[in-house]
Amino acid sequence: MPEMGVFLLATQAMAAPGELLNLALNAGAIAPEGAVLVAMLATLLVDLAGEQAAARWVPPICYAGLGTALVLLAQQWNAPLEPSFLGAFLADNLAIAFRAVVALSTLLSLLISWRYAEQSGAPIGEYAAILLAATLGAMLLCGSTDLVSVFVSLETLSVASYLLAGYMKRDARSSEAALKYLLVGSAAAAVFLYGASLLYGLSGTTSLQAIGIALLTSPTPLAALSLVFVLATVAFKIAAVPFHQWTPDVYEGSPTPVVAFLSVGSKAAGFALALRLLVGCFGAFDNQWKLLFTVLAVLSMTLGNVVALAQTSMKRMLAYSSIGQAGFVMIGLVCGTEDGFAAMVLYMAAYLFMNLGAFACIILFSIRTGSDRISDYAGLYQKDPLITLGLSLCLLSLGGIPPMLGFFGKIYLFFAGWADHQYLLVVVGLVTSVVSIYYYISVIKMMVVKEPKEASDVVKSYPSIQWSTIGMPPLRIALVGCVVVTAVGGILSNPLFQWANNAVAGTPLLQEAIALGSQRSIG
Repeated sequence: MPEMGVFLLATQAMAAPGELLNLALNAGAIAPEGAVLVAMLATLLVDLAGEQAAARWVPPICYAGLGTALVLLAQQWNAPLEPSFLGAFLADNLAIAFRAVVALSTLLSLLISWRYAEQSGAPIGEYAAILLAATLGAMLLCGSTDLVSVFVSLETLSVASYLLAGYMKRDARSSEAALKYLLVGSAAAAVFLYGASLLYGLSGTTSLQAIGIALLTSPTPLAALSLVFVLATVAFKIAAVPFHQWTPDVYEGSPTPVVAFLSVGSKAAGFALALRLLVGCFGAFDNQWKLLFTVLAVLSMTLGNVVALAQTSMKRMLAYSSIGQAGFVMIGLVCGTEDGFAAMVLYMAAYLFMNLGAFACIILFSIRTGSDRISDYAGLYQKDPLITLGLSLCLLSLGGIPPMLGFFGKIYLFFAGWADHQYLLVVVGLVTSVVSIYYYISVIKMMVVKEPKEASDVVKSYPSIQWSTIGMPPLRIALVGCVVVTAVGGILSNPLFQWANNAVAGTPLLQEAIALGSQRSIG
């Protein structure tokens, strides 16, 4: 692979402007993104025909676009690797795995969105188009291998996310969340640009692979400074402590389906970015960035799970929970081993189903009651067994209770950390997992154990369940699907393990990092 990067650089330097047109761009690598783009444009055109036409045609258009993207991603699996767009994009197995997580998270987020948007009076066509734009940016970010393509993809995702956060214009909390997200996100983008400019100045190229080779041959203090800037951007995207301040307010104020997407799709793109930048560029500073990420992981697991104990809002509790979950995933990143990388991919796939399943239950409860307070869930099992069962299973999986899917994901992460002698991270992860189980089970106890007379006023006035209303059948499909995968996926998790291992085995970037790490340990 290093030889391929050098060859591409030489090709770009020697080719005349007219000859560049004859170079193979291999545009087929972004065919899944093309399907999402076509669906987005079709959604915008249909929206021009009016709200009634949009309500009828936008959902099937989105399903067709995202379904086509997933099929095209499956066809790319284990295909011969060819850099696309002069080395700016690479559809390796790692990119395919994370792009699939992003596309599937968008599909599930849309399924749970229609009724919420209908009830709030938000234009469905505009909402779906912006969400597809965010998906497009996130998918491109997962495979970007050039500083320019990374920045363009990152900003496509970020700008669309700001718009989604403030989509409920009549809600002051939504506007406040969007403003906070915009200010902090703009600062993070500026920091990334400064770090990227330093990397370009040191290496004379924007190719991540060529930058990594340049830094290996001549690491400088200026390169260490660029590492700090890049790491700050990555930490902001995955909501790691102390770059997490935006997360609770944005989660609480944003529309709940938007939060569902940000908690999984945006976070998956953030971890893909972390792997591309840190593993691909900063091999010369391997020990330094792993030490920094160890500190971030310990802080994220500790603060996220401890502060979640005091929350009274379900969305804020899940916001702090997502901070803690990011800390768990960082264990695999710090390990830098084959098991560590595979555990990251596996846990993101598991997190997709258990977290979106929990958000589906929260949206359904919010639609029927208008409440987000944990205390209002008291006695819910009497009126709505489906939400009670679904939310209980998803929360138990997030806490790592066997035999749920989340349990096997955490075990794989802790196993990889212990095998790599990351004892501090594993111990902190185990302790904070116990803490997380406490506040997850507190919610379950609130729903199940309360006597009928102790039910909340919201539950006592709970409306009759109507599944025939517009937007409710897709919500039920998403809810039941996520809960079934979360509950049964742990028992039948072997295909998921093989998929995660194949994602790492089919990614030359990770294989080179694993080989270098083993050489250092032997030396």
